[in-house]
Amino acid sequence: MSDSPAIGSTVWLAKSALQSLLDRLREDGYPVFGPRVVDGAIVLGEIDTVADLPAGVRDEQAPGRYRLAMAEAGGYFEHVNGPQSLKPLLFPPRTTVLQVLRVRDSWVASAPEPSHPKQAVLGVRSCDLHALAIQDRVFLGGAYHDPEYAARREGLFLIAVECGRSASTCFCVSMNTGPAVAGGADLAMTELAEGFAVRIGSERGASMIARLDTRACSPDELTAAAEVPRHAALQQTRRLNASTVRSTLMENLEHPRWDDVAKRCLTCANCTMVCPTCFCSSVDEVADLTGERVTRERVWESCFNEEHSWTGSGAVHPTVKSRYRQWLTHKLATWHDQFGTSGCVGCGRCITWCPVGIDLTEEVAAIEGGRS
Repeated sequence: MSDSPAIGSTVWLAKSALQSLLDRLREDGYPVFGPRVVDGAIVLGEIDTVADLPAGVRDEQAPGRYRLAMAEAGGYFEHVNGPQSLKPLLFPPRTTVLQVLRVRDSWVASAPEPSHPKQAVLGVRSCDLHALAIQDRVFLGGAYHDPEYAARREGLFLIAVECGRSASTCFCVSMNTGPAVAGGADLAMTELAEGFAVRIGSERGASMIARLDTRACSPDELTAAAEVPRHAALQQTRRLNASTVRSTLMENLEHPRWDDVAKRCLTCANCTMVCPTCFCSSVDEVADLTGERVTRERVWESCFNEEHSWTGSGAVHPTVKSRYRQWLTHKLATWHDQFGTSGCVGCGRCITWCPVGIDLTEEVAAIEGGRS
């Protein structure tokens, strides 16, 4: 296809041409990150060829359970989502924000220049695109912008894939965040047996497609592509009532269910680490062994750690109950006050990766229904 297709149009890309997409991205200086099987999980890693993709691999998820199995179909994107979202690419777990060097008898402080990596990500799901929009509001939407996040965000090329199935822990339908891709990506692909229906989402996406061997989609292909996320949506059984959850939680801050969940919660912080929107951080001062150089490093933190709420008079949240309640009410209720949206996108990762299988949809339902 020689002319750039229009934004919003959909073209057909044969599976045999998927490698060409990876090649063109690398020619433009983008390392390509995509799903790979590593240590029994599907994670984001750099991919060179389509052979690196988890073809025919399906994830089986439930509260506190994640397993991989081979599917009858041999698609590249049979899985739903793994423990990683886009968050580590834009908000790294550890970032140097200041360095101080000893020069003769004085100290010289300087902030490192933000890195500007070009990164292309293949296989982004709709819930993670919505999570990215939330992180954009957190790091870029206020009076002060995070320079590291802004620089990384600028160099991001996103290729979304619509979900063809839902894990048992997914509830994006009730959060209005999927499984169909509504926007936010340069390209949005729907996988069918012989190829991909690719929707153009940006000028960069259109320019990329113009360099590939594509054609217009047939009516049957467009119809089949529309059925893929619709089928995934029908599989979801978990729900949150997004219109009432805020009042449900904030009007029941002393509900006995908080004590019940506190008995089960390990405060391991798994849920916040895998969450695509959690952004708590702390700062460490790290000195080298010579004492000549000190770096200030921002590191991921969690509201499940007692020390995260320390003040001069002690911990604000000294109990497991208060820390779990802080997390859930912030995520689903007071996030609206800060950012005008929920902090949850229904990806279900916090349910899957909780070692004791705590399910936030079950906890909200219990409080809403008056059960302890």
